[in-house]
Amino acid sequence: MTLKDAMFTRHSVRRYTEEPLKIEDVELLKSEIKKINSESGLRFELITNEPSAFTGKMASYGHFSGCTDYIVAIGPKGMDEEIGYFGEKLVLYAQSIGVNSCWVALTFNKSNVVYSLKKGEKFYIVISLGYGVHQGKPHNNKPLSKLCKYDENLPEWFLAGMKGALTAPTAMNQQKFYFELNDDNKVKAKSLLGPYSKMDLGIAKLHFELGVGDDTFLWA
Repeated sequence: MTLKDAMFTRHSVRRYTEEPLKIEDVELLKSEIKKINSESGLRFELITNEPSAFTGKMASYGHFSGCTDYIVAIGPKGMDEEIGYFGEKLVLYAQSIGVNSCWVALTFNKSNVVYSLKKGEKFYIVISLGYGVHQGKPHNNKPLSKLCKYDENLPEWFLAGMKGALTAPTAMNQQKFYFELNDDNKVKAKSLLGPYSKMDLGIAKLHFELGVGDDTFLWA
């Protein structure tokens, strides 16, 4: 399964079976994380067999169960968009090998999360991992006219990119992003006001790129 395939099949999963991550999946995830960290300058870390982060009232409020594995997202301050972009690469890669996931901003026990910070770093978010009790379900989408500068003459490649962006997970499913095709054929993307909207923009931009596929374009 390619990342593009994973983008159209993946949905957020909060309830996991008790099956631990397979050794081969752990090794594949570690290898991909190493590659992403080298490419991005961020620090994603895989934590396995650690149930305490998803215990207590917050996890229950978020409807999480059975989660003992997760990725911690760490990086320099002001890298919210990059965390979203490269973190989603890991999310889609996990989906491609059969591992379900969910971006988790608040509904976990942060004091129990296993991580340490170096000077100048910030803890951003966690991504839960596991084998889902179910495969999740699609989220509702805003009309395309609310998410981009829309007209009937938009090129097919741009619409394909927006089809990808529509599948992007966002905080509270608010889809606080906006895309615009400029006259010079460059695409401008911006985050709107809302919690985690800059991180969500990074996720949406990756999905846009995957939706466009082989057609080349430039970000404004």
